[in-house]
Parts: sequence; C-alpha cells; structure tokens
Amino acid sequence: MPLALLALAVSAFGIGTTEFVMMGLLPNVADDLGTSVPTAGYLVSAYALGVVVGAPLLTALGSRIPRKRMLVLLMAVFTLGNLASALAPTFGTLVAGRVLAGLPHGAFFGVGSVVAARLAGEGRQARAVAMMFLGLTVANIVGVPAATLLGQHLGWRATFLVVTGIGLAAMAALTRLIPELPNEPGAGLARELRALGGRQVLLGLLTTVFGFAGVFAVYSYLSAMAVEVTGFSETSVTFVLALFGTGMTLGVLAAGPLTDRALRPTLYGALAGLAAVLVAFDFTVHVKWAAMVTVVLLGAAGSMTSTPLQMLIMNKAKAAPTLAAASNHSAFNLANAGGAWLGGAAIAAGWGWASPTLVGACLAAAGLLAAVVSGALDRDGTEPSRVVASSDGDGDSGASAGGHEQERGADRERVG
Repeated sequence: MPLALLALAVSAFGIGTTEFVMMGLLPNVADDLGTSVPTAGYLVSAYALGVVVGAPLLTALGSRIPRKRMLVLLMAVFTLGNLASALAPTFGTLVAGRVLAGLPHGAFFGVGSVVAARLAGEGRQARAVAMMFLGLTVANIVGVPAATLLGQHLGWRATFLVVTGIGLAAMAALTRLIPELPNEPGAGLARELRALGGRQVLLGLLTTVFGFAGVFAVYSYLSAMAVEVTGFSETSVTFVLALFGTGMTLGVLAAGPLTDRALRPTLYGALAGLAAVLVAFDFTVHVKWAAMVTVVLLGAAGSMTSTPLQMLIMNKAKAAPTLAAASNHSAFNLANAGGAWLGGAAIAAGWGWASPTLVGACLAAAGLLAAVVSGALDRDGTEPSRVVASSDGDGDSGASAGGHEQERGADRERVG
C-alpha cells in the first residue's frame, strides 16, 4: 500500500477523535461554561450538522481544486475549528467552533476515498479506502478514551488543543506524502450533481441511512444498556465501548479484501449479519460474557458495511465520484441522528432499555432491502471494486458513453 495512505489514516484518526470525544466531556464542558449537560449535548448535534451541510457544500465549491490541495485545505478548516473550540469563551462560540470543525468531515472523506482508490493498484482499491477508514476505528479504541481522560484531568480545552496538534501533523503529512493528482477530465459541479442524481447512487445513500441507523439506534444507548440491563458498573463502560471499537477495527480490516473480491455479496452479508447480531443482542444483553461477545460482533458487522457502501457509491458515480462519496458521510450522520432518535423513542415508550436492539434490527433489514433492490435494478450487473473516472457513469448519470475512450484509457493508467 502507498505510504500516502498513512497521511489519510492520520487525518481520519484526528477527525474520529474530535467527532466522538465530546460525548465523554459533556459534564466537564457544562460545569465550565455554566450550562446543563442536556444543553451541552447540542455540541454533539452541532458537529453532525456541520458534517451534513459541509459534505456537499465544500465538495461542490472545491470540485475544480486539485485533490492534494483540497485535502490540505479541508484539514486546515478542521484544525481551525478545533482551535476555535479550544479557545471558545462562551457556549455559543463553542457551538460555532464545533460546526466549523464538522464542515470538512464529509468532504475530506469523499476526496480522500477517491485519492486512496486512485493510489492503489487495480484490485486493491477497496483495501486502500478501508485503510483510510481504519484511522476512524483506531480513534474509537485509542484516541477517544485518551482524549477523554486528558480532558477530565487537564480540562476539556486541553483535549481540543491536542486535536489541533494532530490536525497540524496531518496537514504536514498530506503535504509531504500525497502526490499531485489531476482532476478527472471535465470535472465540475454540474457533472458531480448529475452523477449524484443517479438511481444507483441514491439507492446506495438510502442503504447507508437505514443500515447505519440500525447501528446508532443501539450504540447511542450502549452505555446505558450495559449499566441498566447487563449489570456493568459505570467504571466498566469505557471497556464496553473499547470492545465495540475493537470490533469496528476488525470489521474494517476484513471489509477491504472482501469488497475487492465481491462487492455486493460483502454488502449483503454485512447488512444481514448486522440485523442478526442486533436480534441476538436482545437476548445476550442480559448475560455479561455473551453481551461482550455480541458488542464486538456488532462493531464488526456495522463497520463492515462502510467500505462496500463507499465503493459502491463511488463506482456508480464514477463519472464524478467525489460529491457522491462525500454525500455518503452526510448519510452516515443522518443515520446517526435518526437511529439515536428512534432508539430513544422506543425507550421513552416504555419498551425497556434493550428495545433499541430490535429497532436497530428492523432498520438494518430495511437497509438490506434497499441494497437488494439496488442490485436487482443494476443494469450492467457488474460490480468491480475499482473507481474509474469515466464520463459515462453507470447509465444513470445522463452522460453519453461515446467519444471518451481516450479519457478512460488515461484514467486507467492513473489508477494502475
């Protein structure tokens, strides 16, 4: 694998750390800024809002900027947002800093996925994308617990100063290790929007929303379930979350080679496995050792869907894959919000602390249904895991197939 993937993984590590660390720092922030913990919870939503808005917006604005420069600029915005968070004098300015830090999240992973795929050799592109996503999963195992511990002992501002330092290191690594890559011929906003409107792309985004909503319906309340149902102590919750992160890492590592070999079967298997694990969790949550095993499997099954979904959407928008790949991360955050809301609604309805497991299973099944419908409607019937920037797309983008053989040949040389 190219060394440049290390720069993308380091960047993903920083992004993953700042995205999830706020959940563990809410009491510290609330005490310091004189607000309540529920109100401080808006800081989590503020970051997610930045992701949903920034992914399509920044990708569209940067559609003609060379890939390497775009990655550095996006990481600069991320770093600035974390610095603003660390120095925020009031709760309102902290909210603004969190929105700013979230704006480049989706666009970075959209551009980074395309860059990773083009840097890898043919037949290894999904593994390259998975290596970048590995930074996110390692952040859940190492970055978030360490940053939370730092914030609890030295103050929450110290956490965001450290993440700012990670952002600066990532910018240096991107500048040093990422080669100059020309944009696809004819790249521009109109072409990206046409590709994003393709039927297969939209079905892929729908699969992401439902499939990952199943994960977040449970993950959002995993700590409460571990204490209230399984019987873990509050001090053991960090261990349970680390088990989930370990499962995510294993899932990402497995997803890369499996997606390169068979994209749609990997996606179907991951979503079916996710639904099955969530159903099983409704029973195993009452037994400590069984619950721990299931938490690892839940993390693995959930993360195994990310690489094939990203590759599928990039393939089906191959005329202009960047906006589609970035929009997939907006879909992830919509899944985060929707899954958490539905899981919370089940608990509020009096169905019990374990009820989000079955809610999540239904959502995962809906995601599997969307994926199967997408496969049935796929006209070309082929599922290579490589991203080839051609101007014909998959037939849904509306571009003509004729007269572009020279462009496709040049792109194949860059991919290989």
